[in-house]
Amino acid sequence: MELVREQVEALDLWRRVTVTTVRSDAPDLTARQLAVLMTVRLQPAPHTVRGLAATLNVGKPAITRALDTLSRLGFVQRRRDPKDGRNVFVEPTEKGDAFLDLLGTTILGDESPQQARPQLAAVS
Repeated sequence: MELVREQVEALDLWRRVTVTTVRSDAPDLTARQLAVLMTVRLQPAPHTVRGLAATLNVGKPAITRALDTLSRLGFVQRRRDPKDGRNVFVEPTEKGDAFLDLLGTTILGDESPQQARPQLAAVS
């Protein structure tokens, strides 16, 4: 099966963005970690482990592992629900927002890879 032009362009864009991020000193997020981070940032709150697992159609342990890494990096924070201490909300942080802002800029191609790499690394 041959790829159509739009597919090739889309894949090449993804390749260029991926290469830029792996060449930077920014954290090397897995696809799952990036999906969790983007979901927390782009989808309406509140976010819980259960809700993220349902949204991404993966198990709660996988979400917990991703959140552990993202929390350690300072990209998300967990906060107990003040109304029900059994619930934990997942919220974006300024550092996580900055990482995604720079990633978005890289995707849009507003900067050269040489400009994007140091900025991506700065948020790590």
